[in-house]
Amino acid sequence: MKLGFIGAGSMGSAIISGVLRSGLLPAQAIGVSRRHPALSAELAAQGVFVTDCNAELVRRSDCIVLAVKPVSVREVVRQVFEALRGKLVISIVAGYTHEMLTALLPEDARFVRVMPNTPLSVGEGMSVICSRCTCTQAEFDFTRSLFEAAGKVAVVEERIYTAANTLSGCGPAFVFEFIEALADGAVRCGVPRKLAYELAAQTLIGSVKMVQETGTHPGELKDAVCSPGGTTIEGIYALEKGGMRAAVMEAVGASVEKTLRVAQSVSDTKQS
Repeated sequence: MKLGFIGAGSMGSAIISGVLRSGLLPAQAIGVSRRHPALSAELAAQGVFVTDCNAELVRRSDCIVLAVKPVSVREVVRQVFEALRGKLVISIVAGYTHEMLTALLPEDARFVRVMPNTPLSVGEGMSVICSRCTCTQAEFDFTRSLFEAAGKVAVVEERIYTAANTLSGCGPAFVFEFIEALADGAVRCGVPRKLAYELAAQTLIGSVKMVQETGTHPGELKDAVCSPGGTTIEGIYALEKGGMRAAVMEAVGASVEKTLRVAQSVSDTKQS
């Protein structure tokens, strides 16, 4: 299977990094097209085919990962429409619905929608695959193995696809923000910046493993750390007073709403 990426920004590059790290495909079986090939010099040095011509990439690939911004999708597909006939398209474009892709792609092109996240680049990605697709079971299995090579995969029904992929797709940014805030709190109290980031990051790694490996509700794990009248419950009170829980919930909701607005905007543009 020859895999081609139209677009290799942070997400596309993360997928490629994950695939190469896992050894699922050799670099020679992967291609990338982007406007400025020089930006993919590191991939080219590893043996990945790099070009600035989308049509050339599609012609030499069996499967195309559509990894461009929503506003660019229609123009990109127009450029390579004929070359896409009979091929598998994996769309990681935010906001593009099943109906939109059906109307946009050639009738004999098959597609599946996936939303990965950037931790794929370090082998700890979380990718959401929509169960509603037009690809064969073998192609679906290949798609799943592609993303499982660098993390975990959840196959979900279409009705929750947007909410689920927004959580995992946008979530890393929220976590990075929290790590930075934890470190800033320690720096404020005199801890050196480098050490503060190390402490904050490892604390999250350990906490996440406890949630995953014990199967215990996060609330119970939190309670176990909070001694009556102790230091931790004082910090929890400060978080609650500052509205952290509501702020995080609103952040997820805001990102979901933005995704839906992007889809509506693209749909309206197509109809006009």
